[in-house]
Amino acid sequence: MNLFKYLAVGFVFGIVLTKAEAVSWYRIYEMFHFQSFHMFGIIMTAIATGLIGIQIIKRNNLKDIDGNPIYIQDKEKGNARYWIGGLIFGLGWAMVGACPGPIFILLGAGFLSAGLILIGAVLGTFLYGIVKNKLPH
Repeated sequence: MNLFKYLAVGFVFGIVLTKAEAVSWYRIYEMFHFQSFHMFGIIMTAIATGLIGIQIIKRNNLKDIDGNPIYIQDKEKGNARYWIGGLIFGLGWAMVGACPGPIFILLGAGFLSAGLILIGAVLGTFLYGIVKNKLPH
């Protein structure tokens, strides 16, 4: 039953991103060239929604789907790794025109070339797993 809930949320998320044109390579191109507010508006709406959601979770001590308390760890001091990680993520996003979520939406929409992007994302995650103990955390 839980699997159905997750699939339903995933389908709705995919439909919303598709209808909002957040999976459009052209919209992503416009964003990285600062030619349109469209994607920035979507990102700012997601940030605002996340901030409000986190505050609701923290103030009401909400529980997850299995009834366990939700614990949100505070960020560590020193944000260089966030900047470096964000730059790497942004460069990858700009180069291929898709971030991780829309890769699956593009595949589902029949854009089979997104499979190459998926392979690159999985390979990058695998390589990070290999070298993460050698990186400064």
